[in-house]
Amino acid sequence: MDLDAFSSARRERWDRLEELSRRRSLTGQEADELTRLYQATSGDLSALRSAAPEPGLVTRLSITLANARVWLTGAHEMSTRGARHYLTLGLAAALHRVRWWGVGVTIAVLALATLSGWWTVTHPEALALIGSAETRDAIAQLEFESYYYEYDSASFSASVWTNNGLLALQCIALGVTGIFPVILLYNTVIQLGVAGAVMAEAGLLDIFFQLIIPHGLLELSAVFVAAGAGLRLFWTMLSPGPRTRLEALAEEGRVTISVGIGLVGALFLSGLIEGFVTGSDLLWPVKIVIGALAFAAFWMYIFIVGRHAVNAQVSGDLDGDFATDAAAVRG
Repeated sequence: MDLDAFSSARRERWDRLEELSRRRSLTGQEADELTRLYQATSGDLSALRSAAPEPGLVTRLSITLANARVWLTGAHEMSTRGARHYLTLGLAAALHRVRWWGVGVTIAVLALATLSGWWTVTHPEALALIGSAETRDAIAQLEFESYYYEYDSASFSASVWTNNGLLALQCIALGVTGIFPVILLYNTVIQLGVAGAVMAEAGLLDIFFQLIIPHGLLELSAVFVAAGAGLRLFWTMLSPGPRTRLEALAEEGRVTISVGIGLVGALFLSGLIEGFVTGSDLLWPVKIVIGALAFAAFWMYIFIVGRHAVNAQVSGDLDGDFATDAAAVRG
């Protein structure tokens, strides 16, 4: 193929296709012309690739055809309306579906943590497993409180958010096993119980709650909802109801993914509170009010906004711009 002669003969066609592709709007006649030019240029590109694959020209035609293809097939853009619908209704409905699992996990963990703390502080042999009396006193007097003050607020917030977000997503991803959420909750029970026992032994239980409440109300709520969502997915596998097991897992899995996305956002807020409020110079009543407001907003979003979303026939399944593709099947 004589590449120069071929290019000279087709250049007007290619230039015209480029011109039409760059326009913001086309008349009906121009749209028909673009379609014909697209088909003809596609043939030119195929001929070039097989007979004389000159890289520069091939690249130019490929880009031109890609731009023209947008006109022919349309481009999908995520609308802000879809994002607003997801945040105000879709996410709320998804969280509403797992609400009682989250509440159940929260009550169980807090009750068991209280029991663990009481048992530990009232049994010297249990306290001895934590460390010597001097070690426990150092933890209560220095280490527990210094944890919230020794790091830069921004980096501390980012570190806390990353860690908690990872734990929540692991509960979501591995919840179907039924094992990981239980292990996480067991560790949480022990950690809360031991920390409370050490602080109570030193007569600093008030400091324990002052340091935990501002960020912990929201942080623990989000983690517990994540664990509850994971356990709900595990229960769905065991008891899918009228749906087939695969259908039930697919639907509830998508809902659980949506829950995970929302909880990462909640944990981002709790990380900010832990980094910039808990360790700040604000008065303790102010810190506790901030934490309580975040906690109340979280559960009101789940119960009140979520109920409104469900009443509006929103399922909590991923839809719109966030939807996943589903293939039609017979039967």
